[in-house]
Parts: sequence; C-alpha cells; structure tokens
Amino acid sequence: MPQFAIIIYADGHEGTPEELAEHDRHSEDLIREGALTGAFALAAKSAAKAVRQDGVTDGPFTETKELIAGIGIVEADDLDAALAIARRNPATWQGAGVEVREVIGSYIRP
Repeated sequence: MPQFAIIIYADGHEGTPEELAEHDRHSEDLIREGALTGAFALAAKSAAKAVRQDGVTDGPFTETKELIAGIGIVEADDLDAALAIARRNPATWQGAGVEVREVIGSYIRP
C-alpha cells in the first residue's frame, strides 16, 4: 500500500497542553485505524541548527511564518485517501496546516 508523509506545520508558538493533547488523540486514532506507520514530533525552532557549506547557524534553515513541527507517515490507498486523513489533523484548525507527499523511498534502521 502506498505511504504518504504528512508534514505538520506550526505557526511558531509552542502549543498549549490542550493543543498537544489533540495531536496525541489524533495519532492514537490513526494507530487504532492502522493508518499510521510512523510519527516524529520535532523540537521547537529555538533548538534548530541549520547546516550550510559555510557553517552552522542557530535557528531553522529558513525563517518563514510556518515551521515544520512534525512528520507522520500513513498508509493510504491513494492520494485522495491520504488527503482525507490529513484533513483530520488538528494543525488544520489550530492556525497552521499540513502538507501531503507520497513517500517514494525510505529507510528505517532495523
């Protein structure tokens, strides 16, 4: 079955405990449904380091309004099914959003 990355964006604020709990419930729902195969929450942008040819700098690679907050990998029949899953992500009503891309290659250390 095809896999899709759901890239979760945030508006830069840390998220309240209630907002984070919504994300936890959403992940639990996807696990129960058998759709979620992996998920990764990322630390705040203040902990990010950007690596370029000329060195390492503090902060995210680019300064934009929205930053990547996490990545989930879901199995879905097709892009439309993946988009239906993505629409249920709390980021879509918490002021940010998600991006969906098909996974065309992967490696996970055994």
